[in-house]
Amino acid sequence: MLHRHAKAAGVGAAAAALVLTTLQGAASAQQDGTPPGAVAHTAADTLAVSAAQPELLRAMQRDLGLTRAQAERRLVNEAEAGATAAVLRQRLGGSFAGAWVEGADSGTLTVATTRAADAAAIRAAGAESRTVTHNLAELDRTKAALDRAAERNSSTDVPVWYVDVRANAVVVRAVEKAAAQTLIEATAADRDRIRVVPTGEQPRPLYDIRGGDAYYMGGGGRCSVGFAVTRGTTQGFATAGHCGRAGTATSGYNQVAQGTFQASTFPGRDTAWVATNGNWTSTPYVKGQGGQNIQVTGSVQQPVGASICRSGSTTGWHCGTISQHNTSVTYPEGTISGVTRTTVCAEPGDSGGSYISGSQAQGVTSGGSGDCRSGGTTYHQPVNPLLQGYGLTLKTTVDPGDPGDPGDPGEPGGTWAAGTVYQAGAQVTYGGATYRCLQGHQAQAGWEPPNAPALWQRL
Repeated sequence: MLHRHAKAAGVGAAAAALVLTTLQGAASAQQDGTPPGAVAHTAADTLAVSAAQPELLRAMQRDLGLTRAQAERRLVNEAEAGATAAVLRQRLGGSFAGAWVEGADSGTLTVATTRAADAAAIRAAGAESRTVTHNLAELDRTKAALDRAAERNSSTDVPVWYVDVRANAVVVRAVEKAAAQTLIEATAADRDRIRVVPTGEQPRPLYDIRGGDAYYMGGGGRCSVGFAVTRGTTQGFATAGHCGRAGTATSGYNQVAQGTFQASTFPGRDTAWVATNGNWTSTPYVKGQGGQNIQVTGSVQQPVGASICRSGSTTGWHCGTISQHNTSVTYPEGTISGVTRTTVCAEPGDSGGSYISGSQAQGVTSGGSGDCRSGGTTYHQPVNPLLQGYGLTLKTTVDPGDPGDPGDPGEPGGTWAAGTVYQAGAQVTYGGATYRCLQGHQAQAGWEPPNAPALWQRL
């Protein structure tokens, strides 16, 4: 956790995407028989890669050592790779063992499988194939067993564990090897799936209505706004749970009365949301380098290896890459599960702030280790489960017109509904057809299943 007490100091879409052609072909195939007039967009179109602003691209160049052209290509490739991996996950079923991108421009997508016979289908989709021992479901079960054991006996000597798809293992990072063995022995997990590696990490909360702006808690302390949200007609923002409890009053970056925490979870998860008073209006932006507004157009989770940037009220705007999803981290206050581990730096006061990939909201800053001078590791709470848990709607620059109540059925009839958070594998009906969700996201106008083959597969 990274918080700070109050007295402390204060793309253009590139055409050279390596996986674009394959995905466009797959997308077209999925749209056979779609309603007349429906427009099937590429993944880069759906995720509004063209909305990437110069400030974001400059930060990627600075922190990832890229050229401008590489940064532009990287965003396109990551959007298309995420969609391709999602399609392959559905096709491979129980043999799927994870996916990740590599290369300066994320031009290589690797998909792991436990079945060598899948290699031809993976290569035909434009990805590299890797045959491994354990499928993703097995690794997730092993990770869940460690989570349950940590609920009974957590230790800061075992600060982090996660599913590492590149290593095809659950990695346990330990200060003391004996503490790691104690945690593992408390489970019935297959030891062959677990690797113990030494670490000097000492994660802590990052204490210290535009994403990344500061806000102050009534009892003292400063955190950062995650993403602007609405709940019905109520304006507000998502942030970290360790920043405040339900009923905690907040003031804004300008020390003007702002709102109140409506709900908060910590530890276990690190989620919260604040409802603001009538003087504050939710905006679909994150604070970028030099105070520039970075657009938020959706909340599609990006794959391992993808670029990601963070905005916080202490250290501002920094970028890195996604290391692992499905991570658990132990702070002095307890264990947090389901977070994403990244290489982005952060410091006290950045807690609650925004993680964004291209223009897609990823999560809110939870905690980490290190700093922005020597580098470090940070963790964010994914935004889609937060939105779903509290019934919130992400504020985006996409003009939805008047989508109505999030529970209303989508047009032209069916169970799809704007405002609903869909997890991969969920099924909906729309226009007389059935679709399966490929990538987790919060639905919005313009992302109807026939129009978004990066997100939905027609059955």
